[in-house]
Amino acid sequence: MIPGRCTTDLDDFDWDKDASILEFGVGDILADKYGFECQERVTLEVRGNPPWDGDEARLELVYDEPADTLRVKHPVRIRPDRMHAQRLDDFTHTLQQENTTHAAAIDGGANNTLAIVTTTGDPAVYHTHPEFERFRALSELIAELQSELLEDQYTSKRIQHVYDECGRRRDHSYDAAVKHAAEWLLERNVDTVYVGDLINVLETHWNAEVNERTHTFWSHRQLVDRLELTLGDVGITVGQVSEVDSSSECPECGSDEVSRDADVFRCHDCDLAAHSDVVGAWNLLQSEIGPMA
Repeated sequence: MIPGRCTTDLDDFDWDKDASILEFGVGDILADKYGFECQERVTLEVRGNPPWDGDEARLELVYDEPADTLRVKHPVRIRPDRMHAQRLDDFTHTLQQENTTHAAAIDGGANNTLAIVTTTGDPAVYHTHPEFERFRALSELIAELQSELLEDQYTSKRIQHVYDECGRRRDHSYDAAVKHAAEWLLERNVDTVYVGDLINVLETHWNAEVNERTHTFWSHRQLVDRLELTLGDVGITVGQVSEVDSSSECPECGSDEVSRDADVFRCHDCDLAAHSDVVGAWNLLQSEIGPMA
């Protein structure tokens, strides 16, 4: 494989919905290394039909050393009309404006990616347990690899590759959860969603695992950005509301005589037993629309 970057010109894309083709000149670095002829061009099959227009004057080949992979970078001009249409094609449900629309609240967290409650009383929880265990295993592998480094070394190709894999897995879990949640909300004709804002809420916890999840594994800002992008694409309005005290009061009777142990919430006055993050979403929703039936 070639190190560094190789810039080519006169690349040509032939886009098609099912099978696209990229053709480009190899450039001096590849030509010298692999003995290509002066005017020889390389043809690659490309999957998909992206919603953008490319700049046919420049194409960059980049060798990703940790992944031992040659990647193609192509400058593009985003076309919002096509981008929006393609994202909508990914969904099987749409908002039915002629029918009654509803609202929902989402409590995002490190223990459960999303906890949702709608004004019709439907709850949903997307937990992170399997993904967190994979993240922890990869983090332990990174620590083990770092312990084997020479004294003047900080990282290695293998460590960087594992670190990148950590991020990719976490990002994929976020994207998949939000995509499924959007379908779930559209199916229930929800057009407004309130998302918890962690300003003046996020703090250090006495439990080491909770701290690891909250401050290392979880990215609240990234999750909110993904919610705003995906839900906004399908016509659902997203607003942020404070999560202060959202899990310390009973949504049924308003009492603060409550206890919370991991996912279990219990009110000692009215004996309500519920999922603690669902309670958080329930309180967020009631703070915006008033008491729910």
